[in-house]
Amino acid sequence: MVYDGKPCIFDRNTEMAEQEHFALSSNLISELLTGMRLRGVQYRRVQTGPAFGFGFDDRPGHAYFHFLAVGEAVVRAGDGSLHKLNAGSAVFLPHGGSHQLMSDPQSPCQNIDQLDAAPLGEAVSGVDTCPSTHATPSAVLFYGCMEFDLGGMHGLGKLMPDVMVADTASQDYPGLLPILDSMKREICAGRIGFAGILARLAEVAAAMIVRGWIESGCEDTSGLLAALRDPRLARAIFALHRQPGREWTVAELAAESHISRSVFAQRFQATLGVPPLRYATELRMRLARLWLINEKLSIDAVAQRLGYTSQAAFSRAFKRVNGQSPGAMRNR
Repeated sequence: MVYDGKPCIFDRNTEMAEQEHFALSSNLISELLTGMRLRGVQYRRVQTGPAFGFGFDDRPGHAYFHFLAVGEAVVRAGDGSLHKLNAGSAVFLPHGGSHQLMSDPQSPCQNIDQLDAAPLGEAVSGVDTCPSTHATPSAVLFYGCMEFDLGGMHGLGKLMPDVMVADTASQDYPGLLPILDSMKREICAGRIGFAGILARLAEVAAAMIVRGWIESGCEDTSGLLAALRDPRLARAIFALHRQPGREWTVAELAAESHISRSVFAQRFQATLGVPPLRYATELRMRLARLWLINEKLSIDAVAQRLGYTSQAAFSRAFKRVNGQSPGAMRNR
C-alpha cells in the first residue's frame, strides 16, 4: 500500500492493542452500568403555564432525573451555572444537589414539595400550575428523585458532574428518545404496573446518559476514568472486578498489567489515589454492601462469596470501610 507516493506500513499490533483496550474498557463500563441502581423512585408530572419556577432540595445519596416533554426551561445548578433545556431534553443530577428549574433565570421559584400534588398511581403524582386561562400547558415536565447506587464502581460517581444534560437530538445519546417517550406514555396512560415499568425505564435512561458522558470524554482525566483509559491499569482493574473474591497480590495484578510490580504499584497509586490492595478491599466491601442490602444475602454467604474463610475477619473489614457492621447494614 502506498500513500502520497510513500510506503504506508500497517501496524497490526497497534490495531490489535487498541481493540483489546476498547474491549477491556467496554467490559468495565458494562459492569458499571449493570451495577447502577435507582431505588425508591418518586415521580411527578408537572404541567405549568408560560412562567414558572421550581426549587429542588439537596438530597445526598440520591439523584434527580428530569425530562422536559413540552416547552423550554433553564436549570440553575447549586453553583449558579445555567443549563438550557428544549423539548426532549433530559437532565440527570447524580449527586442530588439543590437546583432550580425555571422558565427563565429571573423567574421566582417555589419549592416543588410545597405544591399540591394529586396521586396518579403508585409512586406517581401530578402537579398542575397551569392557569385556567390556558387551554394547554406551556411546559410539561416529568421528574423523579431516587436513591442512586453505583455498586462496585462507586468511585466513578465522585467524578461525575453535578448536572448532566442530554439532548436527545445529539449523536451522543442514540436511542434515548424512545425510552423517554415510553416513560411519557406510561405516566399518561396509568396502566396497571406502570410504576414498576417507570422505575426500570428510568434506570435505562440514566445509564444511557452516563454512558454518553463517558464516551464524550467525561470532562475529567483523573481517578478511575484515567485508569480506564490506561490499557495496562484497565487489565488489572478488570481482573479485580471479574474475581473480587480472589486474594490478589500486587505482583499478580502487575502480571495482569504486563509491567513490573514497582511500576504498577506506583502508576496505580498515582492514577487512582489509593494502593492496589486497598482498592481491592474497598471494592469487596462495596459489593458486600450491595448484596446485603439489595439481595438480602446472609452475612456468611457474602463472606464466602468474597473469599473470606472467617466471618469475623469479613465483619472487621466491612465495618472499617462502611462504618457499620454487616448485620446493621443488612437490617437497615
